[in-house]
Amino acid sequence: MKKLSNIPWGWIGAFAGAVGGFWYWKEVGCLTGTCPIKSQWQTMVPYGALMGYFGGGLLQDVSPKRS
Repeated sequence: MKKLSNIPWGWIGAFAGAVGGFWYWKEVGCLTGTCPIKSQWQTMVPYGALMGYFGGGLLQDVSPKRS
């Protein structure tokens, strides 16, 4: 059985963030095209992946570690 500390939370968070970034662009987005981040999916997906990677890293830091 894998320990929670061995799971690559950063990469799982990056994937979830990329999917979330695409979903956010698709559903909310920016209709006028003047928003620098939200107007194109090519910028929103990597931004979401980066935020998800950082969030996953935080989860890995707070997960219980066993010796």
